[in-house]
Amino acid sequence: MRHLKKKKIGKGKDHKRKLLRSLAASTIVYEKIQTTEARAKHARQLVEKLITKGKKEDLHNKRQIFSALPTNAAKKVIEVLGTRYKERKGGYTRIVRIGKYKDGMPKVQLELV
Repeated sequence: MRHLKKKKIGKGKDHKRKLLRSLAASTIVYEKIQTTEARAKHARQLVEKLITKGKKEDLHNKRQIFSALPTNAAKKVIEVLGTRYKERKGGYTRIVRIGKYKDGMPKVQLELV
């Protein structure tokens, strides 16, 4: 049987959740980060969903953003990024390959467009 093969980016479920939360927060605050390709692809999904929620300014979306991110990143999503990407329908992030780490893992830059 061909079971779904998932990319492992951490040591377990809790570690993966915390890692993605910190990667997403760093991407939002600094607007670009360098990480491995697998981690960038997972963080990209979370960042794009949060920016889409930040475009709609209702209480439910704000509470979901604040529960998923630290306070400074959540405020930036609602106040800055929500207005910046108001007209854009999607594709808020870009992954650019920039080389390899010493152990051979592909190194990429995840940045906001």
